[in-house]
Amino acid sequence: MAVLREEARRCVVWFGQPASEERASLARAGWIIRVADASTPGGVGMRNNDTVVALADLRRGDPASARAMAELMGDHPWLPWVALISPDMPVHEPLVDRVLEASIEYFSTPVDFDRLVETLGRIGGGQPPAAGPGDIGVTGRSAAISAVVASIRKYAPVELPVLITGETGTGKEVAARALHGLSVRAERPFAAINCGALPPNLVQSELFGHERGAFTGANVRRIGHFETAAGGTVFLDEVGDLPLDAQTSVLRFLQEGTLERVGSSQLIKLDVRVLAATHVDLEKAVEQGRFREDLYYRLNVLRLRMPALREREDDVLLLAQRFLDAFREQHASRARGFSAGARRAMLEFAWPGNVRELLNRVQRAAVVAEDSLISVEDLDLSDVLTRQTARSSLGSTRVAAERDAVIACLRESRFNVSECARRLKVSRVTIYRLCKKHQLALDELR
Repeated sequence: MAVLREEARRCVVWFGQPASEERASLARAGWIIRVADASTPGGVGMRNNDTVVALADLRRGDPASARAMAELMGDHPWLPWVALISPDMPVHEPLVDRVLEASIEYFSTPVDFDRLVETLGRIGGGQPPAAGPGDIGVTGRSAAISAVVASIRKYAPVELPVLITGETGTGKEVAARALHGLSVRAERPFAAINCGALPPNLVQSELFGHERGAFTGANVRRIGHFETAAGGTVFLDEVGDLPLDAQTSVLRFLQEGTLERVGSSQLIKLDVRVLAATHVDLEKAVEQGRFREDLYYRLNVLRLRMPALREREDDVLLLAQRFLDAFREQHASRARGFSAGARRAMLEFAWPGNVRELLNRVQRAAVVAEDSLISVEDLDLSDVLTRQTARSSLGSTRVAAERDAVIACLRESRFNVSECARRLKVSRVTIYRLCKKHQLALDELR
């Protein structure tokens, strides 16, 4: 008689009450949910060949439930546990602290379900889920970053130059790597070159190589960055810093697909896609004679603007948690999440250094934090909450008057957002929020 082997299932025993969207998110990731009550006897109740992870939902703050879950953890030491808590929960309360200490990981509201699913797969004995069609290295769920991802997918297969613009720290190189990774050149080299860091007298040699004896110190032939990326992609970061003679050589390459090593008259045919990035206004640089107009038009075939972090407020907390998780994989840290005050401060802060500044502050906070939740002091953002309490009475003004007040202040400050915020005694991010609220397009107003 043939015996049918049952396929193993991936199951989450949820001690608490999951919301419908939480059920749906786990179901889409291939996890079965069984809702259980920690205070009711009955065990886990799953088949022997199932992959099982227990989830302790402490968000209601019920001491009886916390006590029951702590006892259940003691009765099932073999079972991997994760916990859900609310941001303002006192983690040093003995029962809560006992549950968190027994958990492999815990998550605070709002739950990052991508990270939760990845954690479940890792601790449940399965492999982390494979990168889905949306996983291209650009993290975020905001409308601004979703538009960027859509453009990257549209531009990646097209063999044309892309000019990536945006403030310092917005992730221009990340976007360039995503463009390369989604293109037919993905298996070929990707050469990232910081044009602003190249010595002025060696720019041509660094980019295009040189022959032996081309100049003093050139004892051997050297292959430049363009040749090392043959068949792949060259990313010219801060392209506006290139000297004019190097700009001429890049233009020739874009027009003819050929280059010359320094000290040679032989043309080398090369297949390389060129991506470029800048945080300066290239149009203004062209007007001032600092950048070749013909090169600008050659690079600006497809354009991708990276939004500032203040335009992506829906992504701030998501990015912060991802950075903290990545840091903890490499270094020992007591911090697992962020306090309610730290979350408020991060949402209120304008982030002039953008994603790079957020990364640096989170990493520093992870080192100095003495608690499991990073505080606003650990992030060095205490003054943000202080300013928040000293706001003007702008919020009490009627909607029409509020809109007029913002427009008038923007005009008086020549659309300098920082100056407008100072005059109204609010933060820069508040000005952006008010513009969004009243549908004020700064570019059009200017």
